[in-house]
Amino acid sequence: MRFGLVLSEAANGLRRNASMVVSVVLVTFISLTFVGTAALMQLQIAQMKNYWYDRAQVAVYLCTSVSTAAGCTDGEATQEQKSAIDAQLRSDTLTPFIDEFYFEDHQQAYENFQEQFEGTPAADYVTPEVLNETFWVNLVDPSQAAVIVESLAGLSGVEQVVDQRRYLDQIFDVLNAASYTAIAIAAIMLVAAALLIATTIRLSAFSRRRELGIMRLVGASNRFIQTPFVLEGVFAGLLGSLLAGGAVVAIVHFFVQGYLAQSLSFTFVGLTDAFIVVPLLVAVGVLLAAVSAGIAITRYLRV
Repeated sequence: MRFGLVLSEAANGLRRNASMVVSVVLVTFISLTFVGTAALMQLQIAQMKNYWYDRAQVAVYLCTSVSTAAGCTDGEATQEQKSAIDAQLRSDTLTPFIDEFYFEDHQQAYENFQEQFEGTPAADYVTPEVLNETFWVNLVDPSQAAVIVESLAGLSGVEQVVDQRRYLDQIFDVLNAASYTAIAIAAIMLVAAALLIATTIRLSAFSRRRELGIMRLVGASNRFIQTPFVLEGVFAGLLGSLLAGGAVVAIVHFFVQGYLAQSLSFTFVGLTDAFIVVPLLVAVGVLLAAVSAGIAITRYLRV
């Protein structure tokens, strides 16, 4: 096969259909940017789970004088009840599951509350007596929090036992929903890109129908005829995917690392993660373009 002639034909096709090629590049760029964003969000969720799940605690909230829970009919937890809870946490049954635990009294809870909600109206009205005294329990394996919850929930003086992972699950559910939405939009855009690539190839082939007829008469193989058109699609897909990769890297560098990581005390994806996603985007863009162009020119030549 004469590669110089094939490349020349592909370049002519790109030049003749420049506006359509630009459209393919833009649609591919937008769709693959959504794909890259969704991939980064999944990496972010995985990192956050690994980071926060290991730090999630079980909070054993004790009854206060204003508690209305069923187990708090006798008012604030007594010293005897606190000692019983402490003994249960130190028992042979629960010790294998517990890494460490500590007790937070009213004053400590008040100081932490004031630090967390400083400058808000709540900080001016809350008093130490209305805040729960709490046993904070760190587990060896946070996934076994149910053992602690079941063991302590029914004890006298306990208002409620809360596995903090349930709050994290709500956050992760929202992030997963956003990620799946991005994937759905990306899928729609990829279908649009595939259809646009196919249309562009058909138009390119139609504009060169006389040349194609001559090639057939002189015995040119189908592969020789099809290759320039496939290269046109691959070029547009490659360019769009490279732009999408650049956009993903820019988002991570300027927005995630340059803004979010400086403003929030979370662990965020970095440039290493972005560079892992870029080859995926390029592979998807090139494969989509090659398949769409190949199918389109094959069907055209059969007509």
